[in-house]
Amino acid sequence: MTFDETLSAARWLARHWQGGQHLDELPASCRPATPDEARAVQALWPRVVEDRIAGWKIAATSKAGQEHIQVGGPIAGPIFWRHVHHDGALVSLAHNGMKVAECEIVFRIDRTLAPRPEPYARAEVMVAVGALMPGIEVPDSRFRHFERVGEAQLIADCACMNDMLVGRPVTPGPQVDELPALLVQARVSDGRTPQGHGHNVLGDPVEALVWLVNELRASGRTLVAGQFVTTGACVPPIPVRPGDRVEADFGWIGRISVRFV
Repeated sequence: MTFDETLSAARWLARHWQGGQHLDELPASCRPATPDEARAVQALWPRVVEDRIAGWKIAATSKAGQEHIQVGGPIAGPIFWRHVHHDGALVSLAHNGMKVAECEIVFRIDRTLAPRPEPYARAEVMVAVGALMPGIEVPDSRFRHFERVGEAQLIADCACMNDMLVGRPVTPGPQVDELPALLVQARVSDGRTPQGHGHNVLGDPVEALVWLVNELRASGRTLVAGQFVTTGACVPPIPVRPGDRVEADFGWIGRISVRFV
């Protein structure tokens, strides 16, 4: 893809996001065919939407999620500052096609992890982590049938990023090694009580974090101090509708809630 084609794809997707619209797929004239072409489209989003990257998300961190959107592994995308919310926030579903809430463990990065030839090891990544936080992601795709468009277009679409709620930080300690066994309990205002465990996220949320760090490293991107990484759904995605309230209890990491309008 030429730069103009790449920029055109980013503009198509960003325009639909900002306008609350959905499309079937990108025009053939600017449709990425490979993950590298798609990452180039993704890299232009901050310029097109005129916003900074607050953090990064990982999509499809479970086998079921990968099968649902027809990808061979997890994919990553940025989350933008103007769509980051705090505990108890109101989030609109007016233009959201997916209408789900995802309970996720979030890591705050306090040391920049820049691209380099060799992969980052788990211990190196954890040294860069300043805090853990409870999170609820409210994803959406610019594609009407996101499960059919393929990996390249999903990466170009920033891995279905949309709204992200981040709770209060807690200092990491020895319990981080026990995150695979962590029980995450959700409660929906209509009486539903879905739950899941940390191991639903690539077997271990820390391993998901390490994957993200090295995904950015390998493609020449930097994880900047002050950004966060939300690692994927511990609880199966929770269908929501306007009027619902969802609270998620992450044990020692804390609690967070969201109300939908």
